Amino acid sequence: MSPMSRRRFIAHSAHTIVGVSAAFAALESGLPADRFLYGDETAGASRKPLSVCLVSGSLEYRSDESLAAFQPYLEKHYAVRCARAFIRTEEDLPGLENLATCDCMLLFTRRLRISGEQLDRVKRYCESGRPIVGVRTASHAFQNWLALDKEVFGGDYQGHYGNERKPEIRVVAASRAHPILEGFEPYLSQGSLYKNPKLAPDVTTLLTGTIPGHTEPVAWTRKHRGGRVFYTSLGHPDDFRRPGFLRLLANALFWTTRGAGA
Repeated sequence: MSPMSRRRFIAHSAHTIVGVSAAFAALESGLPADRFLYGDETAGASRKPLSVCLVSGSLEYRSDESLAAFQPYLEKHYAVRCARAFIRTEEDLPGLENLATCDCMLLFTRRLRISGEQLDRVKRYCESGRPIVGVRTASHAFQNWLALDKEVFGGDYQGHYGNERKPEIRVVAASRAHPILEGFEPYLSQGSLYKNPKLAPDVTTLLTGTIPGHTEPVAWTRKHRGGRVFYTSLGHPDDFRRPGFLRLLANALFWTTRGAGA
């Protein structure tokens, strides 16, 4: 990323972050306590907060803006504490040392070209079988490690359909009772529908997106090296303004970590 592109992005974020924060604030009433994820009303208070590393670097979808607003949402309504690894340039992603101690990585980057120790930190984390939540462009998170999609997420990213057709997001009937879908309601997404024609055979599809003539999986789970993984191709800025999508991501963070070591 050029210095000029970075300055434009910062200026844009400064202009819009107030609106995004206001949208998150409007979601506060009626949100669930984190105890539903632990199974009783007292367990959440006695547990150590979940440590999440937010890894951000998807400028096209304003991931810095979305995750900066998602962090206080998580920390206020759930037993979660977040650390950040936010993009500086497409070749520099500081903060990845937090992967060594976090409970879960939430990955939302796009075609970054980090290398050396930074890329090694991400690879070591993934290869260790620890919990991962991938958002939208995480399927092509690193241009110099595109195999991440198939190897870790079990995906098959093949581009996307046109932006003019907005997908209807629906729950897969066979997965309706999955804990990650607790509190999720179908909606019309403003983001383009990603193509994933051949998922790995061991994935469990939770959500699909439909446009005229096409239906694609948009959220699924699997195990990688024994650890739980969740991926969704949703993640447009408008998705982050929807209570059901925020709940989906929060549920995924707890679901992936509850399976750690299982």
